[in-house]
Amino acid sequence: MNPTRWITLAVVSAATAMLLLDVTIVYVALPAIQRDLGASFASMQWVIDAYTVALAATLLGAGALADRLGRRVVFAAGLVVFTICSALCGLADSALVLDLARGAQGIGAAAMFAASLAILAQEFQGSERGFALGVWGAITGAALAIGPLVGGLVVDGLSWRWIFLVNVPLGIVLVIATLRALPESRAPTPARLDVAGMALFGAATFLAVLALIRGNEDGWSSAPILVALVGAGLLFVAFVIAERRAEAPMLPLALFRVPAFSGTAVIAFTQSVAIYPLLLFLAIYLQNALGYSPTDAGLRLLPMTLLILAVAPISGTLTGRLPLRIPLAVGLALFGVALLTMRGIDPGDDWTRLLPGLLIGGVAVGTISPALAAAMVAVLPVDRGGLSSGINNTFRQLGIAIGIAGLGAIFGHHAEAATVAGITRGLDAVALIAATVALIGAGVAWPLLGRQRATRPDADREPGTEVLATEPA
Repeated sequence: MNPTRWITLAVVSAATAMLLLDVTIVYVALPAIQRDLGASFASMQWVIDAYTVALAATLLGAGALADRLGRRVVFAAGLVVFTICSALCGLADSALVLDLARGAQGIGAAAMFAASLAILAQEFQGSERGFALGVWGAITGAALAIGPLVGGLVVDGLSWRWIFLVNVPLGIVLVIATLRALPESRAPTPARLDVAGMALFGAATFLAVLALIRGNEDGWSSAPILVALVGAGLLFVAFVIAERRAEAPMLPLALFRVPAFSGTAVIAFTQSVAIYPLLLFLAIYLQNALGYSPTDAGLRLLPMTLLILAVAPISGTLTGRLPLRIPLAVGLALFGVALLTMRGIDPGDDWTRLLPGLLIGGVAVGTISPALAAAMVAVLPVDRGGLSSGINNTFRQLGIAIGIAGLGAIFGHHAEAATVAGITRGLDAVALIAATVALIGAGVAWPLLGRQRATRPDADREPGTEVLATEPA
């Protein structure tokens, strides 16, 4: 590998790790933010979901924009927006300002995320691509998992504001490195930007998350919640209709006719619902029920992180040699098992009661992350790489947003009194629902994935006609 490719891999992995770290780094900081700003639990959910909803809603459009304007340009612009909004988050004096800044930060993250895998797919070929995606998968998977520990260290050592402010100097360095070292690439015939599709998808996602977050507080049968739920459903239907009629849809629905594509999308969504919101509720349990500091809470989630770091490179190496359903469906089912081992916690139990589940979960996440990245990058020809990575990451971020909101509603219902028993019941309920989602997702994806392998189609093949090479059954 020549030095330019090493630099490209380092810059893209560091930037992606930074934006993913900002999904989970706030988990252990939420109690401190809530006390400092005098905010409600619903407002604190928006600290996470404003970011992930904006990220999910704009990823596909950002991918198309990257194909049109240039992946390096869009990547650098996203870094600039992300860095500026990180400073605004750190200086926020109210929950509303923080939530708005987090939403804008998510838009910048979308531009970075959408272009990241496209840049790697353009620069690396053959066995080098498997290595690069293995490194990227290990770093990004670990970034999501290590977020609570980093957040705890920063909150205890400085303050919660520095979990955002630390992005500013790092973002500046990465912008300079991007403009000086990364090569430019774009699609020869880029698709038209689907503004209507972006607007409908973003509005539908926002209303769905709003209803889930506000349901406990406003009442599930109240008029605002019912209007939001019905509105979300109608807007999703309108989105599907618009995409079917659009000349250049941001999400070509024809791709879902390919079973392996649909199976990979199922994995991308359900693994995010099951895996990443759990870290939030574990952080709340460790701090509010067991009385640990933010740093101590993060340290107790470290076994999971270490196993992700150990397993992800191995999974990345094996991904090209095994059918996709082995690392993806089996890995997701394994995480369902990890969640089930966390059930039945008593108020008097210590944190070690979680340890078996954390260890199994680390193996599962480390298995899934690089395989999912490899599968979704291979979906489209290299000149549509921005769209390919956008689809992948949209389903992942949408899963996190829906998971935080939906599981948060279940957790909040049981833990409303904020007692140790209530928080324990809430965690138990969340673990059961998340395990069910994981096992169903694995079961649905297994036959869809078949014996497909993650190999890129020929560049001259019609997109959507065959997105993954088939191995004879």
